[in-house]
Amino acid sequence: MVAGAVPAHGASGEASPTPGGQYQQDMVHALAGSLGISDDAAVRRLDSQAHQQAVLAALRGPDADPRGAWFDRAGRLTLNVPDAQAARRVEAAGLKARISGHTSSELDRVKAELDRAAAAHGLPAGVRGWGVDPAADKVVVQVGDKVTAADQAFLKKAESFGSAVAVRSGGGKAVSMATTIYPGSRMDYGNHYCSVGFGAQDSSGRQVLVTAGHCVETSPDLYFNGTHFAKGTTTRFHHGRDSVDMGLASVDNGTVITPQIGTWGNGSNVAVSGSRRAPVGSDVCKSGATSHWTCGSIQSYNYSVTYTDPGQPATLVTNVGLSDVCDLGGDSGGPWVSGHQGQGMTSGGQNDNQCDGVYGQGVSYFEPLDDTLQYYGLTLNTA
Repeated sequence: MVAGAVPAHGASGEASPTPGGQYQQDMVHALAGSLGISDDAAVRRLDSQAHQQAVLAALRGPDADPRGAWFDRAGRLTLNVPDAQAARRVEAAGLKARISGHTSSELDRVKAELDRAAAAHGLPAGVRGWGVDPAADKVVVQVGDKVTAADQAFLKKAESFGSAVAVRSGGGKAVSMATTIYPGSRMDYGNHYCSVGFGAQDSSGRQVLVTAGHCVETSPDLYFNGTHFAKGTTTRFHHGRDSVDMGLASVDNGTVITPQIGTWGNGSNVAVSGSRRAPVGSDVCKSGATSHWTCGSIQSYNYSVTYTDPGQPATLVTNVGLSDVCDLGGDSGGPWVSGHQGQGMTSGGQNDNQCDGVYGQGVSYFEPLDDTLQYYGLTLNTA
């Protein structure tokens, strides 16, 4: 417990005003009835919430964006923050912090894009509504029991934003879109995350995820939007040993890694029709959960680089592609594409990369897709 933290309903009974004092008695009584608690407990709850909101209002700077604030079930005001440093500042003030995958501004932009899509294509009658849910860290689209063909254009637009959007039924359950996963979406494992790569099938017809080897080094269970979808099975990456950064995960039955790369709102999804290697100098784009859709050019193949991850021995990785596309931590495993030809999966990049928009340049490395398919004897899923 951080010094100065506010308990969920921490105000004492003696310090709480009686019903009818600070709060209208009818409101207190109605709240107590709806929650199944006493009037005094309802007052303590209101006091706690008011106090925590005052703490939030007193915070300054980008770490204190109230759009990312929400009360958890325990009554703690939680604030979505971008990194551990921001989390420490928020927690020092007495609030709970959560490192989120999406900023409030990003989610607002996604929501605005969906508003424009609805206006442009006609109101989607089978969609009940959509809005930013800070607790889910997503724009949540609520659909009715019947989704018509006329709604598909809107839902396809929603899907293009990857993990920033969740589509749910009226009962709050994820609908069929959750089993169709777009390359570039975020995939979680343990306390880490990578990005979804390409779908392929092995010689027995089993579906596999083609990814960066370091994402599946420990054979982890992989999750998309909180739902298990794959498990790491093989890798050629091992910290402290000469490595090639390619690996595979077995895909759960009923899950499809679609051959359409999500562009995070930067135009339509990109259909993948093959894995023909693009020459040096070719334009290339990548999709990833952190820096999203970024583009540049291929600069070299058969490149070698030494990775120095915190807490791990140095690792020599050979046979990667070199590019000036900008990438960041968490983009690993995500797809690269030139035209409609898949090129590879994000392997790594310089730790001083600062991605600024689609064409913000950096130094990045990708594991060639054609090499990976050939090594494991796979057939790429294509559109």
